[in-house]
Amino acid sequence: MARLFGTNGVRGVFGKDLTLDFVSDMTSSIGTFFNRSPILVGYDGRESSKILSKVVCASLGAVGLDSMLCGLVPTPCLQFVTKKLGYGGGIMITASHNPPEYNGLKPTAKDGVEISREDELRVEKIYFEKRWHATDRPGTTGTETRAVYTYIRGIKSQVNTRKIRSRRFKVVLDLGNGAQAATAPLLCKDLGCQVVLVNEKIDGSFPGRGSEPTPQNLGGLSRAVTRVRADLGIAFDGDGDRSIFCDNTGKILTGDRSALLISKFILGNNPRSKVVTTLNSTSAIERIAEMTHSKVLRTRVGSVEVSRRMVREHAALGFEENGGFMFGRHNQVRDGAMTLALVLDLLSRSDRRMSEEMEDLPPSFTTKGKIKCTGRDFKKILSLLRKEPYKKDMTDGIKLMLDRSSWVMVRLSGTEPIARIYAEAPTEDALNEIFERYMSKISRAL
Repeated sequence: MARLFGTNGVRGVFGKDLTLDFVSDMTSSIGTFFNRSPILVGYDGRESSKILSKVVCASLGAVGLDSMLCGLVPTPCLQFVTKKLGYGGGIMITASHNPPEYNGLKPTAKDGVEISREDELRVEKIYFEKRWHATDRPGTTGTETRAVYTYIRGIKSQVNTRKIRSRRFKVVLDLGNGAQAATAPLLCKDLGCQVVLVNEKIDGSFPGRGSEPTPQNLGGLSRAVTRVRADLGIAFDGDGDRSIFCDNTGKILTGDRSALLISKFILGNNPRSKVVTTLNSTSAIERIAEMTHSKVLRTRVGSVEVSRRMVREHAALGFEENGGFMFGRHNQVRDGAMTLALVLDLLSRSDRRMSEEMEDLPPSFTTKGKIKCTGRDFKKILSLLRKEPYKKDMTDGIKLMLDRSSWVMVRLSGTEPIARIYAEAPTEDALNEIFERYMSKISRAL
């Protein structure tokens, strides 16, 4: 098991867990593992990110690697550019949706996808043994100015830009004071959209609605969509790889529901494909896949798990329940702006509004919550739930299959000291009953 890498990269509280010395040593370890110049470096809008970018570039130079700094960009931008422009690897400085005091490092392999779990262990071995590459020729640091243009051009190449432009869609972008502010408005402008911006100023303290978009904190987005009569709205997380949608009626969609809509669209044009998703995402995807004789493959929770499985299986798409959607033809990583372009492409080929398109999806209701939890606490939860009289999956925490279309799952977070609780049911009433029952049981166990 990795000791430093969590569900997605290495994260910690800046100045406490994530000290400058730690970042320097970890970067030296990543650079020694890559052992190939140049390395692309980017960062999100957190207050500590610029400082850390200097440490990262200097540490890469100390192990003999050249680096190119592309500045403030979304994580999927750095990942796509790493692949497209032939970099030896990439390092994104971000803590994604974590609170403002956090930051972290997310290494990307030369293929534009996060390094595998096995490679994370190799990096950690170098770190703990301090086997950094020795050199008498320090690497240099330059500037990469093509990142945003290359990223946006890559997204546009995957959709019918002529059809999208002809529709003149009105889109509300809730940028969440995060990194997609550097790219999403430019993409929408290029696609001929009328754009209304919410929380558009990049600010590492995330003063608007926080760094993680959830159905509970997107009231501003919903109100803006109905006020301006937009075709849709979208909210991004802090580093811009995840997206939560709002339909034309102002209804906030869960990540699962929007993923089903896009999956149906892509699989309809690409039958007999493979879909990769996590254990905690909706079971309705199996019904969508069956319509096109496609296959669903399940993984542990974590975008790295999904992305690397997509690469191995040559999968058409992948997704997580949290709004992370991956389009294999573009790049096998979560990408909020690519996901927005896919929805615009879908709507441009239809004479129906987004809310009407949603009505055709299989009925499914999902929810999630969290509770403060240590490793010792989680053992108590597992002990309690193992006694439940249902079929169990222990691949990632514990998942109880209550019946054919209802389940509850609990797992320990890999990025925060919490346990996450997920549930699904065919009706909203059934979902509420299941979720309240198990939240109560778990709370009592602690």
